Amino acid sequence: MQKIVNIKRAGLNLVGTLEYPFLEENKKYPLVIIMHGFISNRNRKLQLALAEKLLENNIVSLRFDFNGHGDSDGLFEDMTVPNELEDAGEVLRYVKKLDFVKNISLLGHSQGGVVAGMTAGYYPDDITCLVQMAPAATLKDDALKGTIMGTIYDPKHIPEYITITSNNKPLRSQYFSTAQHLPIYEVSSQYKGPVCLIHGTSDKVVDPFASKRYYGSYANSALHLLEKQDHGFEYNLDEAVDLAVNFIISKVN
Repeated sequence: MQKIVNIKRAGLNLVGTLEYPFLEENKKYPLVIIMHGFISNRNRKLQLALAEKLLENNIVSLRFDFNGHGDSDGLFEDMTVPNELEDAGEVLRYVKKLDFVKNISLLGHSQGGVVAGMTAGYYPDDITCLVQMAPAATLKDDALKGTIMGTIYDPKHIPEYITITSNNKPLRSQYFSTAQHLPIYEVSSQYKGPVCLIHGTSDKVVDPFASKRYYGSYANSALHLLEKQDHGFEYNLDEAVDLAVNFIISKVN
């Protein structure tokens, strides 16, 4: 079963899709919050495949669009990792109020993987397990160098707007200035629960070093480096989805 949900955050409407099995009376179900990546949305192939596989295993999922993406309110140019963290925190508060839910887990891809990790670090007692797929922690390194998706800029004198070539949309300087100071690993490592890291060895967008560094910072994590897989795991989507979902199944039931 499927339901479109609307979650308010600072005057913005965040749109999500709740996928759930037939709900038996007085029974609670594990839930996974799915977070998409930079210039993506909740209805991309990876996110849909994850939600479908979770549903097959009687696990509820909520995949949502970050501000400025998909069907959610806001302008792409105003998006930053800090305000995506605010989005994720509000979505977490929403699912905690659902009376049929237990054992909330987080799953994020790319920049969504960074947000998922930091959200787990900020709210460790609320999270049963965490999955990060090609987490884009290198976004901080790129901001310090002055590069994003092939566009070069002066990191010490960031222009007011930088146009992202892949979607031809401008992004404000706040995205880059805040990225330069993000405590990505420091916050994420505050989460002491089980973590699954999945990264393709042929990822040209985010160096697998990011996942290796995450692996070294967590107290309880498993790292899977998948041969021939790219950033979106398109070489073998089932391989990546099965790894993520099987890990969640092992921790929430």
